[in-house]
Amino acid sequence: MNSKLFSELGLSPALLKAVDRLGYEKAAPIQAEAIPMIMSGSDVVGQSQTGSGKTAAFGIPAVELVDPHVGFVQVIILCPTRELAVQVAEEIFKLSAFKRGVQSVPIYGGQSYNHQIRALQHGAQIVIGTPGRVLDHMERGTLVLDRVKLVVLDEADEMLNMGFRDDIERILKTVPTERQFICFSATMAKAIMELIKQFGRNPKTIRLEHKTLTVPTVEQTYYEIRNRSKTEALTRLIDHHDLKLGVIFCNTKRTVDELTNDLVARGYSADRIHGDMSQAQRERVMTKFRNSGLEFLIATDVAARGIDVEKIEAVFNYDLPWDEEDYVHRIGRTGRVGRSGRAFSLVAGRDIYKLQSIERYTGTKVTREQLPTLDEVEEKRTNLFFDKIHGALQTGDFERESPVVDRLLELGFSSTDIACAVIHELRKDDVRYLKDRITEPSQGLALAQARSKRPRKADVQNSKNNR
Repeated sequence: MNSKLFSELGLSPALLKAVDRLGYEKAAPIQAEAIPMIMSGSDVVGQSQTGSGKTAAFGIPAVELVDPHVGFVQVIILCPTRELAVQVAEEIFKLSAFKRGVQSVPIYGGQSYNHQIRALQHGAQIVIGTPGRVLDHMERGTLVLDRVKLVVLDEADEMLNMGFRDDIERILKTVPTERQFICFSATMAKAIMELIKQFGRNPKTIRLEHKTLTVPTVEQTYYEIRNRSKTEALTRLIDHHDLKLGVIFCNTKRTVDELTNDLVARGYSADRIHGDMSQAQRERVMTKFRNSGLEFLIATDVAARGIDVEKIEAVFNYDLPWDEEDYVHRIGRTGRVGRSGRAFSLVAGRDIYKLQSIERYTGTKVTREQLPTLDEVEEKRTNLFFDKIHGALQTGDFERESPVVDRLLELGFSSTDIACAVIHELRKDDVRYLKDRITEPSQGLALAQARSKRPRKADVQNSKNNR
């Protein structure tokens, strides 16, 4: 499927500004298909997996269609769980940042009714809620849906599996008949089709089909972690595998910028390319990367098209891509010209569903592995250092250093003490070697800026499987 930029989708300046602020460069396939359809007024049914970018696919048109000058509910979005309702509400809030007057509110069980009622009374135009709590507010008279213009069912199959069908039907029968109906579901079971037939009006269907692509012979592994621990996990993997040349992919320009700054602060030789950079800037960075003047290139998918550097050791999916084809293009940057390559993916929370979709598409099993501990990383580095010293001893090419050692021996120092002192001096600028001495974050940052590569001391733990 051809990629589209958000600027090609006919969005208002306010929405384009919000999308740019979020750091998105191109629309995910589901977004490129659904946004124009919804904006044109059609009912839409999309078969889409979790993690495909569908929230923005209906969220952007929802914000565009809202009239900010009137304070009644115009959009109702139903979600199966409060966690998803909160996630969708956060995305809607960010998308409406530059459209003044647009207010949204999540309503779900477990939160105070009073807080939700106050938000509704203040004129929220977009309501994101679980079916049960939405019905409760309707019965209390605190939520009125008689002027709704757009209804969205997000993860409809999951809502029906949880027994919400009757609640959904009661809600849909309350909203006006002249309104848009949008339904996203990972599967199209009989119950979903019956719901669509009952409430949809000649809906347009989106089923994304990809051309077949061959996955290169690359060792593919993934690590389940907490989202806030991604950078720590990334640096541990780099150090544990002693990687010297790699590409790190992120989904947004903002993440590219933040990660680049973080890695440079930790002492890595890294730079970035993304859509906000001029062609001349990108070319300078790429020239440096090709000539091994950089260890790591951090990039978005749009900017990374055309990267062709033979000796890339590894590719990191710091963020899993929305499109399975992009995954194949990413990992194809390594393992070229008969060389071996590695692809590491960092999976946080619901990203596991996105990974499953990638596995189905590529027909490849991505191996789950445990993140190396700090002790394992340190042991690996010590072994590498040992090998380097051992190799130097075997070559015997250190005539210029012999007089210094002789002077120290004459002063009465033992050969063992001299060797230990030399090793200590060689490693003292390596913050990882001094990790036990770092107790404050500020100390760690100061040492990291002294060209170290040590991961922060924060403990990275594997997250529980959120399937």
